[in-house]
Amino acid sequence: MRCRQVIDKISEYIDGELDPELARELERHLAHCEDCRIVVDTANKTVEIFNHTEPAALPDDVRERLNGMFVRRFRKDGPN
Repeated sequence: MRCRQVIDKISEYIDGELDPELARELERHLAHCEDCRIVVDTANKTVEIFNHTEPAALPDDVRERLNGMFVRRFRKDGPN
């Protein structure tokens, strides 16, 4: 397995959805490729932080601008 293939499969690997043989091949690659280990470790940590963090509330002015953008966009495009 090459580095690009690791990057392409990283999400499936982290989610435990990668075919077992591909997962073993990816892990063999990780055993000798420090750059890919760093990428996978960073992705794992990012997912862990995301899963254990409460969403931040939007400031009122941002919420109003966002809602206004959606309203204008909906009126412009019309209902689908």
